[in-house]
Amino acid sequence: MQILWRLQKAFVKEIRAEMSEPKPPVTTLSSLVRKLDQEGIIGHESFGKTHRYFPILKKEDYRKKSMKKLLTNYFSGKPEQLLSYFVKEERIDVDELSDLLEQIKKRDQS
Repeated sequence: MQILWRLQKAFVKEIRAEMSEPKPPVTTLSSLVRKLDQEGIIGHESFGKTHRYFPILKKEDYRKKSMKKLLTNYFSGKPEQLLSYFVKEERIDVDELSDLLEQIKKRDQS
């Protein structure tokens, strides 16, 4: 999705060309792109037997959907469990946590 958001419109071969090594087989990437198309995340324009794909879902909307799914599937729908995971794994430090608390306070005051 990152590549497609950057390119805006692309054929599967163009998407693959932008990927880092090891690149997946074209057939695997085609299957993934078709699945995203069927889910309404991306759309396509037909050019004979080939398709040029474009994002339908905005990056922020996709992020929200993905985070909601992550919270539901792995953290019982509780953001504090997700944050706790990052604290325990030492992936967030005290300064970052303080910044997050300030953001929460500002949000609650609005």
